[in-house]
Amino acid sequence: MTHSDDELYNINDWRGDGPQVGERPSEYTGLSVLDLPDLRGEITVYLGGGEGGLYEDAMQRIQNLYRDFSVYIRPASSSQLANTIIEEANAGQSPADVFWAIDAGSVGVVAENGATLTLPDHVTQSVPDTYHPTDEWVGIMGRARSIPFNTDQFDEADIPDAVAEFPEHPPFEDGMGWAPTYGAFQAFVTAMRELNGREATKQWLEAMQEHGVETYGNEFQVANAVASGEIAAGFSNHYYSRLVYEERPDAPIELAFTENDAGALVNCSGAGVIQNSSNPETAANFIHHLLSIEVQEFLGTRGFGYPLVPSVPPIGNLPTIDELNPPDLDLSTLANVEPTLDLLREVGAL
Repeated sequence: MTHSDDELYNINDWRGDGPQVGERPSEYTGLSVLDLPDLRGEITVYLGGGEGGLYEDAMQRIQNLYRDFSVYIRPASSSQLANTIIEEANAGQSPADVFWAIDAGSVGVVAENGATLTLPDHVTQSVPDTYHPTDEWVGIMGRARSIPFNTDQFDEADIPDAVAEFPEHPPFEDGMGWAPTYGAFQAFVTAMRELNGREATKQWLEAMQEHGVETYGNEFQVANAVASGEIAAGFSNHYYSRLVYEERPDAPIELAFTENDAGALVNCSGAGVIQNSSNPETAANFIHHLLSIEVQEFLGTRGFGYPLVPSVPPIGNLPTIDELNPPDLDLSTLANVEPTLDLLREVGAL
C-alpha cells in the first residue's frame, strides 16, 4: 500500500529530528503499523547488541501501542545468545520467542541449527531476498560497507569501484585508513575470505599495508580523520559518516560504494521466531512490526542504519537498499570470524 504522511501512525513522532533528517518522503509504500494485526499477550526477545539502546527503545514504543501486549527483553552479546538459544532449543525449553541480533551471522547460525521457525511470506516479502536467504529469519536494518572520502581532495568519480584496486591506486598511497580491531572491518575481511579465498585476502591485506594504510581504533575515527583531511579516504560502515555530520554538518566527507565485492558487503541485524515459542503467531507479528514503515523510519532516522524496506530511504544522499550492489554471499558465513583473526594477526594488522 502507498501511504501519505497523514495516513501513517504519527510518523513525525517516530522520525528523528537531527540536522540530517531534512525532507523525508511525503509518501511511503509498505505496511503501516495501522495495517497490522494488534499485538496481544507476552513475548520474550533475546536481544543481541542493540545499537546503544535504540532497539530497546523501538520495542518499548511498540509495546506502548497495545494495552494487552508486553515484551520482555534479555540483552547480551549476539554470539552468547546464539549459543544459549541453540542449547535451550535442543533441550526443548527455550523461554525465548524472538531472537533479534545485531549481526546476520548470529541469527543465521541459530537458524542453521534448527532453532527457528519458518516465517510467513507476508512477513518477509517486503525485504530483498539477500537479507532473508531463507525464511527462517529476516533482516531488519542494514549496515553497508563504504568508502568515505574527503570531498576537498577527490570527487566520487576518482574512487575505484572495486576494493582490489585500492592497493594499486597511486592517489591513495599513504592516504587511507582502516580499523582492523573493529568488528565491522573483521566482517568485511571475513566476506573477502569467503568470496576470494584466504591467499587472495592475505595478499590484499599485505598490499594495503605496503601502500601505507593508517590504522585507527574504530571506524568512527576513520570517518573523522577523512573529514579532517588527515587521510583522503578509508574503509568503514556507511553510518559513521552520518555520525560525523551530526557533529559537523559542513564536514567535507561523502561516501562511495564498490560493487559486487567484499567492499560492497551489506550486513544487517536480523530476527527470527524461536523453536518452541509459546506464542509463535504473536512473535511473527512482532517481527512484522519491526518492518513497518514507522519502525523502519524510527531506526533509520535515529540510528542511521539502512532501512531494509526499500521504500524507506536512508539518511543522507545515499542509494536505497535495493540500489546497492552487494556480493552474492550467505550472510550467516560472517559468523566464522576466527580464521579472519588468525589471518589479521599473521599479516601484522592485529
